[in-house]
Amino acid sequence: MKISQEQRNRCAERLKAAAERVPSLSAFIGLDGFVDEILHVVDKRFSATEYTRLETISAFAQRLAAAAGRSTNVELVRKMQKLGGNGPIMGNALAALGLQVTYVGNLGWPDPHPVFREFCERAEVHTIAPPGLTDAYEFTDGKIMVGKHESLREVTWENVCARWSREGFEEKFRTASLVGFVNWTMLPYMSDIWEALQTELCPKLDGPRRRLFIDLADPEKRTNEDIRRALDLVVKFGQWFDVILGLNEKEAFEVGKALELELPDHSPEGVQSLARAIAERVPVQTLVVHPVAYALAISNGELAITPGPVTDDPLITTGAGDHFNSGFCLGKLLGFDDLDALLTAVTTSGFYVRTARSPNVLELAATLADANIKY
Repeated sequence: MKISQEQRNRCAERLKAAAERVPSLSAFIGLDGFVDEILHVVDKRFSATEYTRLETISAFAQRLAAAAGRSTNVELVRKMQKLGGNGPIMGNALAALGLQVTYVGNLGWPDPHPVFREFCERAEVHTIAPPGLTDAYEFTDGKIMVGKHESLREVTWENVCARWSREGFEEKFRTASLVGFVNWTMLPYMSDIWEALQTELCPKLDGPRRRLFIDLADPEKRTNEDIRRALDLVVKFGQWFDVILGLNEKEAFEVGKALELELPDHSPEGVQSLARAIAERVPVQTLVVHPVAYALAISNGELAITPGPVTDDPLITTGAGDHFNSGFCLGKLLGFDDLDALLTAVTTSGFYVRTARSPNVLELAATLADANIKY
């Protein structure tokens, strides 16, 4: 698959023309929150300050497998501590793009953890529980997320109402240009929260339809029954919102498995076939599937696809998918078709992994127009 420089330039011009409209858009995002430790696994240490790291997940797996029946020592080097969780990363990225962001989730209790200080300055933040903790082992071919999730049990509809405000939640849910619920997998009561919203708040919604974004976030550890229940609730939201369901490649195959679909190979053609099958079974307004090297979207049976920008030396990969999601949602809020929304998404993600920071709209436009960056 290819994308022309002409198409990139066209999208860049649309972004520049829309830049002044972005601050008028609002986003209401939740409900998770993590403190992330970004870690490298040491391969060889030469001195107190010099070492080489294990570059790939397969090399790490071989190191661990060789220790079976024996034991081994694994040294981790902390590269940074940062805000984590799909919601805070997505909300932070949307705020950097210029949207007015309101966030509710478990960012600390009773006060936010210091790692969220900058986010609290960018967005209106309401915290209802202590954050989860994640050790993110980063490799050149992916990452391993090791989480501690006890506090996520406190993310319930009852605690949202008691520790923040039912009225406050309802106001944002009723008025935001974009509502986003992410990290369903790690939040054991998210489906119950969705049911409460569909029973208590959604029937009272009026005015124009707005957009709702949902990211399940690697549902492998959840049962097929739980996944199907969540997907039924996602589809039901379509009575009141234009629903965008976002999946990475692994998540798409897990959803396909839960739906008992025939699973294809992992070629681009196979992923497109799987995406079409999921879209038929989960009839949301837009389905997005984003493998590492490209991304596709299906709306009204029409499929759009684009490669993403290429980099052999990413500064960070944890949070790349959340930046992709923020870029796609921005594109759809601005009225872009799926192809331009995808271009905005892959460019947002690509900018982040290159620079380890979230871009603004003009930086996205400049990246799209830069012929030296290959897609």
